[in-house]
Amino acid sequence: MTVSIKQLDFSDTNFSEELNKALAWDSISDAVVQDSVASILSDIKTRGDDAVVEWTNKLDRLEAGSIEALEISQEELKNSFDLIPAEQAEALQKAADRIRRYHEKQKQDSWQYTDEDGSVFGQKVTPIDRVGMYVPGGKASYPSTVLMDAIPARVAGVREIIVTLPTPDGGKNPLVLAALALAGVDRVFAVGGVQAVGALAYGTKTIPRVDKIVGPGNIYVATAKRAVFGQVGIDMVAGPSEILVICDGKTNPDWIAMDLFSQAEHDEDAQSILVSTDADFIDAVRGSIEKLLPDMPRSDIITASLESRGVFISVADMKEAAEVCNQIAPEHVELSVQDPETLMADIRHAGAIFLGRYTSESLGDYCAGPSHVLPTSGTARFSSALGVYDFQKRSSIINCSDAAARELARTASVLANAEGLIAHARAAELRDEEKK
Repeated sequence: MTVSIKQLDFSDTNFSEELNKALAWDSISDAVVQDSVASILSDIKTRGDDAVVEWTNKLDRLEAGSIEALEISQEELKNSFDLIPAEQAEALQKAADRIRRYHEKQKQDSWQYTDEDGSVFGQKVTPIDRVGMYVPGGKASYPSTVLMDAIPARVAGVREIIVTLPTPDGGKNPLVLAALALAGVDRVFAVGGVQAVGALAYGTKTIPRVDKIVGPGNIYVATAKRAVFGQVGIDMVAGPSEILVICDGKTNPDWIAMDLFSQAEHDEDAQSILVSTDADFIDAVRGSIEKLLPDMPRSDIITASLESRGVFISVADMKEAAEVCNQIAPEHVELSVQDPETLMADIRHAGAIFLGRYTSESLGDYCAGPSHVLPTSGTARFSSALGVYDFQKRSSIINCSDAAARELARTASVLANAEGLIAHARAAELRDEEKK
């Protein structure tokens, strides 16, 4: 099976232009999608539960008579463990324990300090009250994402987690239900699509309004999340999955080929990129791809992904490799080199960094510990992996002593008057005048 993968060379004069073309992905939903999303959101906002039931029955081919019929009980979640193999239950538990342990390290505490004039300043850290978690259903059922979303929220101290889970044709994935039980979510509704996002954002008589929505979904879900942002917070609007592997040519090429497959098998828009200082090694990876691909159950998807968005890049040295990485700002980057720590020092933009030849990206997807919910499509330039901090808020604390209030009033007055905000100036000045 021959796969045609784009080849670029960092030394070419048009390298950056060609790389940008290879990275281009249209994340903007078209007018049809936007109009459909707007219509459903408006209906949910206006008619609440009735609209949620109607859209769910229509889109997921269900026959629910009420919103209550769409709620999945805690008992059903717990009983799902009886429907999965013991090794799957054990794997879920091990992954959950590692994810929890890692995110406990991210917890931030409130802090204060007292200035020399007796004033107290600080920051109060509080968890978000209620989070909505969208869990994909159907073909894209990922129990690992349940753990990666819900456990950091629980560690942060979120009081209530409301889950929406589409169940097309009434099908429920027992492994997903088991993950929900293990994560300790509060309520679960068999609702998906735009109607789920709308219900979480606006609230209905039965589905509580949340403060933030997290979790991946299709283009309709992503468009809906973008539309309700401001009414609620959102984690991100994620694009296709992507991996960048930097290799010095000394790793088994079969390993690298399979790492590229691990992203390409998500969907045809996923992107797999290999950067190497060794042209012969790139050829060896091509050979491994041809050899290994026929045995992949999702070979058609992998082939489409590699041919449409896969890239092999030749560089002269690791400095150039790091420069390419920073230009791409990938979701995942593997540093499959002799001295990954040294190379990591030059990596400024990446969602997650995997060090060394033995650290496959797949470990991060399931059980290493850090959340696998990561920025895509170059957004690692300004955003981070989902974590405990995404479920916490920070309030500034200011408590001025009398002396500090008088001193600061003079500074505030000058600046407020300069801005033409006279009431601001007077509010500060009055505290100073009272002491004179």
